[in-house]
Amino acid sequence: MGDATNDLSNGTPATSWVGHRGAAAFDLRSDTMTTPTLAMLNAIQTTTLLDDVFGEDPTTIELEAHVAALAGKEAGLFVLSGTMGNQIALRSLLTQPPHSVLCDRQSHIIKYEAGGVASLCGAMITAVKPSNGRYLTLEDVQENVILGDDVHDCPTRVISLENSLNGMVMPLEEVRRISSFARDNGILMHCDGARLWEVVASGAGSLTDFCACFDTISLCFSKGLGAPIGSIVVGSKSLIKHGRWVRKSIGGGLRQSGVVTAAARVAVDTTFGKDSNGQDGLLKATHATAQRVEKLWTELGGRMTLPVETNMCWLDLESLGCSAARFEQLGREAGLKLIGNRLITHYQIGEEAIQKLAAIFQQIARENTGSVQPKNHTAGIYGR
Repeated sequence: MGDATNDLSNGTPATSWVGHRGAAAFDLRSDTMTTPTLAMLNAIQTTTLLDDVFGEDPTTIELEAHVAALAGKEAGLFVLSGTMGNQIALRSLLTQPPHSVLCDRQSHIIKYEAGGVASLCGAMITAVKPSNGRYLTLEDVQENVILGDDVHDCPTRVISLENSLNGMVMPLEEVRRISSFARDNGILMHCDGARLWEVVASGAGSLTDFCACFDTISLCFSKGLGAPIGSIVVGSKSLIKHGRWVRKSIGGGLRQSGVVTAAARVAVDTTFGKDSNGQDGLLKATHATAQRVEKLWTELGGRMTLPVETNMCWLDLESLGCSAARFEQLGREAGLKLIGNRLITHYQIGEEAIQKLAAIFQQIARENTGSVQPKNHTAGIYGR
């Protein structure tokens, strides 16, 4: 393991994580590209190997209890992905049609989960465009929520909020306002918190504070935290018990689950931190790197399409006369993996990658003729 020192900048694939020479060191497409650290691999090597379908594996049980405690919830359920976590949570909350889910129109549950809310829950979605252009407010919710028992309506039974969404933070106070309204009207709350770790690390509030506003929360281990696989759903004991049943029904039960939950525990403790404030982990530094990338771009005259609030940068490529295709081509030539106009400065991105990115920005500025470029097709996070 220690001999695997291949340099990705020269195009040679690395087979294991070796600091900033690992498989993710020059990949800014997503924080899903992070790879397990040596500490995670060592934890896998020495993990317990009992059956989680029978609820017997100590490593998995301890991880679920630990993250539930960080979130201030009664119980947790390990799942294979963030999509699975969201779908299990929503299926546990939505038990009797007719029912609908209100959420931001950019939400992952709409755009990137293969229509699971419809196929697995039989629910309608009310997709709302935030009036402030950034995050839903209570006023947005009140304008679009479906209350009452009119036989023609499909009543709102769940409000699902994603935090962060496109790297932007929904403030704790706004979450509390929406949560209070929901509870006053008998509506349940779900949080797609795949990157809620990042929100907490930004100083916006503790994990416990945010999770107190929701009935269920899905948290991802395999994005910015760097574990190879998995997410967790946290909530009340009764909801998690129901969620375990749903997980089994869609093929999500695991046998020797310790081989993945061991790495997830290291990821939480090391990358996020050991308390619910996330200030002793590695994420906060990635936000500083994102702000540095923003400065490198804007000092050359470039603009951002969205504000940088966590580890995500959205470049307005057209502001310097560049297409997404040209940007990606320059990345390939420099040994960087790029996709569209989004950059994520996860914690396995090192100084060499930032220097290469700065050189690409300078090349784009040199090539800029000042002419108006045809508007780029707006690609999703998977490049389509």
